[in-house]
Amino acid sequence: MIIAIDGPAASGKGTLGKRLAAHFGFAHLDTGLLYRAVARTLLDRGLDLTDEAAATDAALNLDVGHLDDDSRLRGAEMGEAASVVSAFQPVRDALLAFQRQFGARPPGAVLDGRDIGTVVCPNADVKLFITATPEERARRRHRELAGRGETVAYESILADIRRRDERDMNRATAPLKAASDALTLDTTHLDAEATFQAALGLVEARIG
Repeated sequence: MIIAIDGPAASGKGTLGKRLAAHFGFAHLDTGLLYRAVARTLLDRGLDLTDEAAATDAALNLDVGHLDDDSRLRGAEMGEAASVVSAFQPVRDALLAFQRQFGARPPGAVLDGRDIGTVVCPNADVKLFITATPEERARRRHRELAGRGETVAYESILADIRRRDERDMNRATAPLKAASDALTLDTTHLDAEATFQAALGLVEARIG
């Protein structure tokens, strides 16, 4: 069984993905970490994020074993950088097979990202599209970064989120959008627990 969760930055899809995976006993993959790791590789090598060949090479040789253990991948800088390299089709192609293999894990998997329901797992059993207003998503990201000791102005985070939304929704390669059969959940006025309960209800209704 595959649960695909898509949505813009800081909409709550990552937290939700972990909760749903734990509830059902499934594996969980935050696919955004893959692109953040590619961007980190380029930055560490002193290469330009717009270097498509270098980004593709990094994706082809990516070590996916310790993504969850690298706190640097969760920072604001890497989120913006990931949005740049993820626009390259060869980079997405290089990471596609791994994502699909992950989705095939028994007894099931939860994958969250930008194109899970539309490209990575178009035949997923359940597709959720999680969203919230840019302002609320910026507030969440601000709290998250502050909790990790990062000092970033709210206004800067909001501008970053709007810039990423624009780039992700209008890129030629796998743009961010809800799959035609996705169930949309607006979390603007929901906390993590309410989001989980609402999403769980949608999943259980879909799978019967």
